[in-house]
Amino acid sequence: MHEDVRRKLEEQVGNEFHASFTYLSMAGYFEAENLPGFARWMRTQSEEETEHALKLFDFLVDRGIAPELSALPKPHHAFEGPVAAFAAAFAHEQGVTKQIHALYEVALEKKDYSAQVLLQWFISEQLEEEKLTGGILERLKMSEGSKSALLILDNELGSRTEGGE
Repeated sequence: MHEDVRRKLEEQVGNEFHASFTYLSMAGYFEAENLPGFARWMRTQSEEETEHALKLFDFLVDRGIAPELSALPKPHHAFEGPVAAFAAAFAHEQGVTKQIHALYEVALEKKDYSAQVLLQWFISEQLEEEKLTGGILERLKMSEGSKSALLILDNELGSRTEGGE
């Protein structure tokens, strides 16, 4: 494996773990706001991001590399409300999409075909993540000011199953 691809994959492992911590921090925020459905959705999202990190980690290990992990930045934990929290989540997903695209470009440039195949999955996953998170954000904006609409959405998000809304 080319050194540039390895380094970018290791970096993305950290990015995915940071995403997991970010969503877990958001879950804590929603718990404190007595919105358990939003909290459950964020906790499930956190678990999914951990799975993504491990998928990349295992890819490196399968190629005979002992991944070098870095310290994670502290995630934001206070928000001005549910809309602000989901706006941050949506912006975070857009950032991850850019990270994955940059990683794919390096794999393409270095002709690492197996990394390209792996990253195709991540590219599709990010399309889904942005659609899902952005959709919830738009629904929150529509319900802004209506506590009953917020509680209905909280109830709906609390029924999220792994990998879905």
